[in-house]
Order: sequence, then C-alpha cells, then structure tokens
Amino acid sequence: MKHGKKYVEAAKLYDKQTQYDKDEAVAIVKKLATAKFDETIEAHIRTGCDGRHADQQIRGAVVLPHGTGKQVRVLVFAKGAKADEAQAAGAEFVGAEDLLPKIQGGWFDFDVVVATPDMMGVVGRLGRVLGPKGLMPNPKAGTVTMDVTKAVQDIKAGKIEYRLDKTNIIHVPIGKASFTEEQLADNFQTLMDAINKARPAAVKGQYLKSVTITPTMGPGVKVNPLKLA
Repeated sequence: MKHGKKYVEAAKLYDKQTQYDKDEAVAIVKKLATAKFDETIEAHIRTGCDGRHADQQIRGAVVLPHGTGKQVRVLVFAKGAKADEAQAAGAEFVGAEDLLPKIQGGWFDFDVVVATPDMMGVVGRLGRVLGPKGLMPNPKAGTVTMDVTKAVQDIKAGKIEYRLDKTNIIHVPIGKASFTEEQLADNFQTLMDAINKARPAAVKGQYLKSVTITPTMGPGVKVNPLKLA
C-alpha cells in the first residue's frame, strides 16, 4: 500500500513496533492527526476469541465519559406515549410502520436505531437492510428497550457499541483529535474496562492479543495489552 507524504512523515515520529503505555500512545496519536479536519481517534482490539462459537461472542455498549465528539442522529421505532417520550428525549426521527418504505427505499440519514420491544416485529422486516449496516437494534446494546428516554440520552451522551467482527477484532471510536490527552485516555480506559468485563468465560489463553489506536488518516500506535487487562 502506498501512503501519502503526511502519513509517511507522521510514521517517523514513533517506533511502529513498540507497545506503548496508554498515556504515551494517546500523546503520540494526537501528534499523528495532522489532517485539515478533526480526525476521529479509533481503537482496534484483536482478541483471542473465536466468534464462530456462540459462547465466545462479545457484544455490548458503554457510555464514554467525554462522548465521541460526533453529532449522533437517533431514529426510534415506537408508538403512542413511547413515541412522545422519544421525541422529548431528543430523537431526530420517530415513527413506526410509516418508516418502512422510506428505509427500504434507501433512506439512511440516521446513525443509531432504537426500538421498543413491541416494535421489533416491524423492525425485523428491515433486517436485510439494517443488519449489514450494523444498525439493527439489539437488547445487548441497550437499543431494544422500553426506557427510550435513557436509551436516547445515553446515545447522545456518547454511548458506543462494541462487537467482534468476522476476524475477531473490535473497532470503535474513542473521541476526536481535538480532545485533550486526558479526555482520550479516560474514554479509552472506560472502553477497555468494559471489554475486559465482557470477556467470555469460554476464552482460554490471552484475551487481548493486540490493541492499536489510530487517527482517521494516520498510522496506528500499539498499546501494551498486558497493561490494559
């Protein structure tokens, strides 16, 4: 892969093979974010899980103390009083069956979908379009719930979902390059605490194989996984 000049220059600022302590890694990654826009800082965590086995799956959600720095648009499937509750909580879009043809027609101007349990029969019909985009509501992520007020408020406050991909890696944002080192470190530690807590009992051996944090446009910095357990 051929990288641009900025990427190559940034890569000279640190040793790519070294596994840094959390605070040092955060300080380096902020220096690597040299794009003209406010880059997202992401964490990529390779685990020792085998996602092909149901008892080694990891999926959950955590509220980052300093948020993600991103304006999140929430869509809520609810009716009656729960629909009113969702609107009052700040959801951008609220509806029921009326939303089906719009979404099936390719409308995706939202980032997170929340649904009350009674609406999952309706939402289920959108599985083929919401599923591949990672937008399907899920009880483990707190997005299938009767408490729509808390769900919307948590998402707006910086709640992120983490889950294993097909290669047993978790990819999540932990903030923006404009955040202070302390804010990024706090968010990162909160995420790692949640992932450590979510360790499946069936996983043997080393749970955290590698942890890397990276800006959107820059190279990744390795974090010592043994110091995050």
